Amino acid sequence: MNQQSLAEADLAALVPAWLDWAGAAELLGVTPAKVKTMIRDHELAAAVPVPGAGQQVPADFLQDGAVVKGLPGLLTLLHDAGYDDRECIAWIFTDDDLPGRPIDALRENRGAEVKRRAQAMM
Repeated sequence: MNQQSLAEADLAALVPAWLDWAGAAELLGVTPAKVKTMIRDHELAAAVPVPGAGQQVPADFLQDGAVVKGLPGLLTLLHDAGYDDRECIAWIFTDDDLPGRPIDALRENRGAEVKRRAQAMM
């Protein structure tokens, strides 16, 4: 998927569940301000899934009270390639000619595979 189509992706259809910053903070055991910092530092990504909803974090980015292993490194890689948070989320949740979605591979602790996928598309 190219960057333009990622920017236009329907995030509400791609991502099954979203958390507002307070919900993400509660699951992580931090404050909403810390979630904002984590988003700024590319440890997490947030986007507006539907108009008027406000920024939210995909619930699948969190697992067992922590950020999914490998996600911060992947987000940094994608941001360095010029992707914004919305495009990163779309890419991570899109099943594009490869076996499974990148988020599923991350949640199964196959982060190296996902980073190889990301580097191959750049």
